[in-house]
Amino acid sequence: MIVRKQGDWLAAKVGDELVMMSTEKGHYIGLSEVGARIWELIETPQDRDALYAALLAEFDVSEEVCHAEVDTFLKELESHGAVVLETEQTSI
Repeated sequence: MIVRKQGDWLAAKVGDELVMMSTEKGHYIGLSEVGARIWELIETPQDRDALYAALLAEFDVSEEVCHAEVDTFLKELESHGAVVLETEQTSI
């Protein structure tokens, strides 16, 4: 699965957190340090497995917890229209 940013989200660092705002939708989201890191990593579209690997290397977290929390976080961002989750297409 490929994770790609979408929309007109503006982001600003406030302490260890990242505050995001969609001018189009009027939504605000506050991201923790880990959420901010994910947002940074998907500056260019990323494979979800690459996100897992990067976060496992940077944070002290089990693989199971990392996968579950990243998936929940990405679904939340998707519900706000901040990302699109694309199934990879294989050519035949």
